[in-house]
Formats: sequence, structure tokens, C-alpha cells
Amino acid sequence: MHSTLLNFFIYIISSLFLNEIDLKNQPNIIYYISDDKDQIDHNIYGNSLVPSDPINRLASQGMKFNNAYTSQAICSPSRSQIFTGLYPIKNGCYANHLPVKKDIIDVNDYLQSVGYEVVLAGKSHVKPSSVFNWTHYFKNEGKLLPMDKIKHYIKNAKKPFCMFITSDYPHGPFPTNTQFSDEDIYQNPYLNRSRLPNEKGYYQNILYDNNQLEEVINFLDETNLSDNTIFIYASDGGLRGKWSVKESGLKIPLIVRWPNVVKPGTTSNDLINLVDILPTIIESTGNKIPKNLDGYSFLNNLKGEKGKRKFTYGISTRQNVRNAKVFPSRSVRNERFKYIINYNSIDVYKNNFTENSIKNQFIRMGAEAFRNVPFEEFYDLQNDPYEMKNLIHNKKYKNQINKLKKQLKKWMTSQSDFLLETEIPFLKPTLHPLDKESQWTKVPSNLINKLTKKDYLTSHY
Repeated sequence: MHSTLLNFFIYIISSLFLNEIDLKNQPNIIYYISDDKDQIDHNIYGNSLVPSDPINRLASQGMKFNNAYTSQAICSPSRSQIFTGLYPIKNGCYANHLPVKKDIIDVNDYLQSVGYEVVLAGKSHVKPSSVFNWTHYFKNEGKLLPMDKIKHYIKNAKKPFCMFITSDYPHGPFPTNTQFSDEDIYQNPYLNRSRLPNEKGYYQNILYDNNQLEEVINFLDETNLSDNTIFIYASDGGLRGKWSVKESGLKIPLIVRWPNVVKPGTTSNDLINLVDILPTIIESTGNKIPKNLDGYSFLNNLKGEKGKRKFTYGISTRQNVRNAKVFPSRSVRNERFKYIINYNSIDVYKNNFTENSIKNQFIRMGAEAFRNVPFEEFYDLQNDPYEMKNLIHNKKYKNQINKLKKQLKKWMTSQSDFLLETEIPFLKPTLHPLDKESQWTKVPSNLINKLTKKDYLTSHY
């Protein structure tokens, strides 16, 4: 029997031997995802100007996490972590638009097997459907959430449910007609380094997102369902650091409201990763956490105790996205320090050359696209939370750097990371090929359509 299926079988059997659970009194779970929203762009995380009323309300009623992370700052990989409890390379969705592996066991399998219905409402951006077999899937209505279907389902649910409400806001396109002026835009600490082309339009989309979030919260309160509902709010990654392993991409907002369990108005500084969501949901429903998941339950955190996570990790491929380039990176951080390695930086890219002159040109272009990004980076996040001062050559931190290097390699080995191989990987594109012209990608004429099937990494899709 395949190990993944065997672990799921063990999970089902062990769940049967738990104390009998009264499903009528099981908590419902609602997980609201904002799309492409920086952690800092909330009142509670430092932006005093951005619209934030419903988030402020949730935080006053629940717990705010200051150090929550995705391991990949982009839509599909981020969501796949939530739904599978596995990091991107292990679940298979390690670049945007990629499917997870066909044998992956996901939140539907775990929760449906113990009496829950699992609902996706809004943006999907995960595949294949054979894995993500939702009890119900309510698609967006244009860019808006299917609010009538969400309310109807919640009001008439006969079983305990876990509903993922996945907004398409504030993700672009951003409107040019907005109610915001230049004076309304908060000058965040890294704005000059990663300025958005239309900050006012971004704020307008945040307002649209807030309106939908507030409508959901109000509905739960009006129907007296809040007390038995775990409400989780988060984004899938930061917009200004999207596709990278920078803090502005990987660090996310996270708030959990659970009346009579989570103390209102509390804050946690413990490390949390999106792969921790699924085991936390499973444990909160009274079921046993499967051993094969990458994440840790943070149910203890929610009860005011110390968490289990000591490190959180980041990956970036820069391929299968707009303006695709060959520039893979990995990162690891502990409570204070962060280490980054950029495998195709300008100072080492020639070491990545192969006997294939076409691939070598793409390797060179990838390095030149990030000319100011060094091979290694090291930051003291306690004193430099926005990664302004690279301390990699400071001998004072030699021991900390070496410890994080070893931890990163240990994790990459556990994930069977393809970057441990000798050649820089070329990922087979489902969208945005490296060697084809598009409205987002410019390719030298001598390289158009020059990559072949054998040039790409062998993969599951």
C-alpha cells in the first residue's frame, strides 16, 4: 500500500477509537483568505491609514499572530499548503498554477471521513479536482464572493462544516477610479524598495475585501453561529514580496477567533506556518493528527500556551509566473534570525552552467534580472524586520549562520528538494514559458522556442 494511503488508513482507524463525538456540538470552521495582501497593510500590524474595521474587530475578539508565514508567497502553492498540511515541494505545487500530486490526501479526506462537510467558496486556484473533492464548491460571481450561496449554506447546514471563503481581493487588477488620495497611503518602511504601480487602487480593493469580510462576520453574529465557529482570517502572501522569500512576501496576517477558547484581544509572537492550519483544524475537531503532515497543531497557542514550531521555511522558484526567470531561492528563520540562499545569483551563476548553451543563456538572464541580490543573505529580524542590512559577512553571527544553514539543508533533504541536485532546475511550464514571448515576458529572438522537453526537470505533472 502506498505510504500516503497507509497513513490515511491509520488516521481513519485511530479516529474510530477516539471517544464518541457528538457531531451536533462540533465547532464549525470558517477560514477567510484575502488574496495578495501584505501583513503590514492592517491597522493592527502597523498601517494606521488602510481600511481595517472588520480585521480590528476580529483581533479584539480573538488572537493576533505576529509571526505567521506561508512557505511560498504566491497563490496556488500557498493554498495547497493550507489544504494539504504539506510544504510545496512535498505536495507537488511548488510553482504557481501547478497541480498537487495525484495521491495527496487533503482536508476533504480528513474532515469528511469524520462527519464534516468541506466547502470552498470563491477563488479556487488549486488542482486537480480528483484531490480537492469539495462537498460543495461555490464559484465567484465575477470578482465577488458568492455571498448568497455562502449564507444559504451556513444557515441550513445539517452537519458540522469547514468552509474556506477565498476572496479574489485585493488581488489586481486595481481600479484607477478610487476614493483614496495620495495622503491616504501609508508610507511603509519598504515602500521605496517595492512600490506598487497603483497604491490607491490596491487600497480600493482592500476596501472591497473588507466589505465582504464584514458581511460574513455580521451574518454569523446575526444568526447566533459565532459562538460555535472557529473563525480564521489570513492572507495567502504579501503582494510587495510576491514570488520571493522576502519577509514582505512570506509573512502574513493571521487572526483566530474562537469564543470561550481563545482569550479576546490576545497576541502571540510564536512562529506559525500555513502547513500548521490543517493539523490545528483536525485537532480542534477532536480528532487525531496524522503523522505524515509537515505542520504542527497550534491549538496550544490558541489556549495561551507556548507553540511547537522553532523554524519556518521559504521557497521561491521565479518560474511559471509573469516575467519568469531562472532564480530559485530558499530560506529559513528561527525566532530571531533568517538565512537566505539564492542559487543563481550574479556572483555564482557561471558555476551553474551546463553543456547546453541554450540553458546557459537562460541561467545568465536569470542572474542578471536580480543583479543586486547576493548568493547568501542573513538578517537579524529582531532589529531589522524589513531586511535592510545583510549581515552574512559579519563574523559576529558565524555560529547563527552555520546553524541555520544546517537546518535549511536538513529540511530540504526531508522534502526531497530538487535544488539539492547539481543542476539548476528548469520547471516545465503550464503557463508563462521561459522561451516564449507574451505580454508579460520578453525573450531574445535567438532563444524563442529553443527549450525542449529534455531541458526540464522530470516532475509529477
